Amino acid sequence: MDHSKHIPLRSDELTEANLDGATVYGPDDSKIGSVAHLHGAGANAQVIVDVGGFLGIGAKPVALDVSSLNFMRDESGDVHATSLMTKDQLKDLPEHHH
Repeated sequence: MDHSKHIPLRSDELTEANLDGATVYGPDDSKIGSVAHLHGAGANAQVIVDVGGFLGIGAKPVALDVSSLNFMRDESGDVHATSLMTKDQLKDLPEHHH
């Protein structure tokens, strides 16, 4: 996937409405999870990402600072994110409890 053509989201676009369900890709462009929900909005938000699992079963929710993810829109306007962390690194984070 060529992310260079994708448009980064501005901090005022970092809202639950825009990010909910966004796919998160790792360093090798593999899908590592999806956004479950947000705590807060904008540059200081915490993003809860469901890592791994299949169709939401067995996924592990972890909390990340929104700044640790690069959210962008692709050519069709769909929001996704890239992370420098691998799926295994995310799975090693403590589980997020609501």
